[in-house]
Amino acid sequence: MSEHAIEVKDLYKIYMIGTNKVRALNGVDFTIEKGEFCCIVGTSGSGKSTLLNMMAGLEPPTKGQIIIAGEHIEKKNEAGLVMFRQAHVGFIFQSYNLLPNLTAIENVAMPLTFRGVDKAVRNAKAMKMLETVGLKKYAKHRPGQMSGGQQQRVGIARALVVDPDIIFADEPTGNLDSATTLEVLKLIQFIVHEKHQTVVMVTHDNNLASYGDKIIHINDGKVTGIEDNRVQAAINAKAGISVGGTLAGV
Repeated sequence: MSEHAIEVKDLYKIYMIGTNKVRALNGVDFTIEKGEFCCIVGTSGSGKSTLLNMMAGLEPPTKGQIIIAGEHIEKKNEAGLVMFRQAHVGFIFQSYNLLPNLTAIENVAMPLTFRGVDKAVRNAKAMKMLETVGLKKYAKHRPGQMSGGQQQRVGIARALVVDPDIIFADEPTGNLDSATTLEVLKLIQFIVHEKHQTVVMVTHDNNLASYGDKIIHINDGKVTGIEDNRVQAAINAKAGISVGGTLAGV
């Protein structure tokens, strides 16, 4: 039986603009299983980034429930949310968010530094994560000495170093060319499937979303469809069709 990593129930986010109510999210329900690569896809203004921010505890819902690692995060105050994110969540950003004056290994180890982990321990773990993303030999390089794809791999290693229950990725390939985008998506797939890691990625691109195990389509604040891409991949494999193998339009 599958284990839910995230449960979203009857979720609303309503903004007041003047006297008008704007429903950024309008009754959203879904589950994400542990060890699943879930892509949330929608156009600009569809509500996907608002949804990600609420699942990550960065923005409170107007109504509804968000249950992660068995905890109702909609009930937590700001201090509780900070502790929750530190304990359970990793982030991958579109703009990498690396500190330019730190080396790759120092950037990866930074979340452990905030936790007060001994330097030798955190550096050993950071090096292991850099090895996982194929950047062990770049450990002493600073961001300015690395390509965009390498910087994003450092960002992925940093997200992994705290052993999070969930990794949230907000348009993580938005600043990369199509070839590097493919490399990063395949790395995320590897991490999910080999390490049983749960990743939730937001994207505007249906083609990029095709790399996920589950695809949640969102439009005008509502879920308009949920696909189990593993089922479709199996069907296509039997028919000799490649899934998620092209990045046209990136």
